[in-house]
Amino acid sequence: MPDLSQPREWLVRAASVAVLTGAGISAESGVPTFRGPGGLWRDYRPEDLATPQAFERDPKLVWEWYNWRRERIAGAGPNAAHRALVEIEKRTPRFTLITQNVDGLHDLAGSGKILKLHGDIWRLRCTVCGAEFPNRRVPLPKIPPHCACGGLARPGVVWFGEPLPPGIMQEAEHAARSAELFLVIGTSAVVYPAAGLIPLAKEGGAKVIEINLEETAFSQIVDCALRWPAAEILPQLL
Repeated sequence: MPDLSQPREWLVRAASVAVLTGAGISAESGVPTFRGPGGLWRDYRPEDLATPQAFERDPKLVWEWYNWRRERIAGAGPNAAHRALVEIEKRTPRFTLITQNVDGLHDLAGSGKILKLHGDIWRLRCTVCGAEFPNRRVPLPKIPPHCACGGLARPGVVWFGEPLPPGIMQEAEHAARSAELFLVIGTSAVVYPAAGLIPLAKEGGAKVIEINLEETAFSQIVDCALRWPAAEILPQLL
């Protein structure tokens, strides 16, 4: 275990904390990463299925993949890292959790202020009337699912080529810019605009702690890089 005295001091003193989480924190709960070997499905690349064009071509195929993902996620639960973030939120006057994940594990852990940059796999959106509604049925009884109005429903996630939910990036940027401490957990820092929050936090004067098993493009600019499983090291920060 690395020396955590300095990051612990930053955490204790910080009145404003922002956190960016990626697939790595969920991988420790057994959720396959989007790009990793465990994330592949049949002979398709996820990038070929998570697009509006793919859904327009074959909504049943896309929904079969999302049904498979939902089944895998349903078998997982929050780990010690998710729970540690809940505890940090309780102790911090101003706290924002920004996540690239769509699996809902932060919700299950009990996190309150969550900005879901890429949506939520447990919400559906009607392609006809635009209604959004929760759906946690696993497996889905009918593929593809439909709205009460009869319209075809799609997953409530952000696909490649789609904009983020309105206003959410502005909130995330404000949280990063005003944070005294910025935690970057389990993200490869290659997906934008989320990755851009890291240098933004630095510019705002935040101490930046990266928790990731591998180096990222921003490892050289962070104040502390911890090459350790998040579920093991985050509780130790407390």
